[in-house]
Amino acid sequence: MLWSRNFLYFFVARTVSVFGDAMFTVASALAIGAVYGSTGVGFTLAAWMIPFLCCILLGGVLADRFSARPLMIGADVVRLFAQGTIAAAFFVGTPSLWLLVVCSAVSGAAAAMFQPGVNSMVPLVSSDPHRANAVIKVAYSFAQLLGPAAAGLLYGLFGAAPVYVVDSATFVISGVCLALLRLPPVTATAGSTMLRDLSVGWQEFRSRTWMWSVILVWAAYGIVLIGPLVPLGSVLISERLGAPAYGWMQSAIGAGTIIGGLIALRVRPIRPLAAGAVAMFGYALLPLAIALRGSFTILLVAAAVNGLAWAFWGVMWQTTVQTQVSPEVLNRVTSYEVFGSNGSLPIGQALSGVMMRFVGGERMLGISAVISVLGCAVLLCIPAVRNLRQAPAPQRDLMLKPS
Repeated sequence: MLWSRNFLYFFVARTVSVFGDAMFTVASALAIGAVYGSTGVGFTLAAWMIPFLCCILLGGVLADRFSARPLMIGADVVRLFAQGTIAAAFFVGTPSLWLLVVCSAVSGAAAAMFQPGVNSMVPLVSSDPHRANAVIKVAYSFAQLLGPAAAGLLYGLFGAAPVYVVDSATFVISGVCLALLRLPPVTATAGSTMLRDLSVGWQEFRSRTWMWSVILVWAAYGIVLIGPLVPLGSVLISERLGAPAYGWMQSAIGAGTIIGGLIALRVRPIRPLAAGAVAMFGYALLPLAIALRGSFTILLVAAAVNGLAWAFWGVMWQTTVQTQVSPEVLNRVTSYEVFGSNGSLPIGQALSGVMMRFVGGERMLGISAVISVLGCAVLLCIPAVRNLRQAPAPQRDLMLKPS
């Protein structure tokens, strides 16, 4: 049964947390942008991302050594105080930029402690990680649709402080739900150094050709596809079709991710990564539609296919990682995977302005579309990716048994 007590609590924790994260992005853009402009927003978001990337490997080691749940709950507590501090500062006046940067950095470091456990918790709360990931992906999509809208509405009616209060409350709900999980006891490992644990995690990551080859492709995507898509796309679409068109495009992506999650819930491919790579060919339609100055209707269709492809791939990838990697090292392997797939995003985002100036935004997104297709083709040409089969049911069941 999917909807067990444990899975229900975990589902609520993750959905609410994603809703809060979506609110945080909009709150930063609106509230901080109104006071300190785009420079302040950039500093604040960078202050979140840099500690996240610097601490993610440490988070994986600690989660494997002491178990993920206490680390995740602790991270929720830290982020509660960080976001609550910003809310209080907005209530009493205008917070200084240094306070916003420090609180954002603290939140980013805490998120690095939280993130590795997201993968390892799913096999512990569900005997069917594939269905669990698909259901969670659909909930994520709804949360990412509603979060920005709620943040915008709250900001427009009441100002910045209430947005941060609601964001803080999501960490309370997440922490309480995680605390209520009934999981088998985990014995902390001893007799190993931090560097040794990192080395073991790296060896496990490196030993899986299907994993590091995907991450290499994703690192390239971060620089020339995923990273530039938002900054370049937002400018080009807003200039040509108006700002509301960009908002509708984001909604179409959200609708597509819901559909992709629902399809993944019904479809269980024997070769999940191959199926996901085939689906990811659809991701290229969005940068291509922007590059070719497609009509509003074409743009919405391309955005929906883009979201569908992304969601379907996400379920295939997460389920594969959770079921193919031993639970004893899953958090560390996840930390390397997250670091590799996200580490290049800031580079792509930072270079987007340079690309637009020297190459041209539409031409750059045309190149991005080509790279997107080539990346999928490369993945399908790698036997370790193409031929990897889903883990057998007995292996998944063993993950639920107390150690």
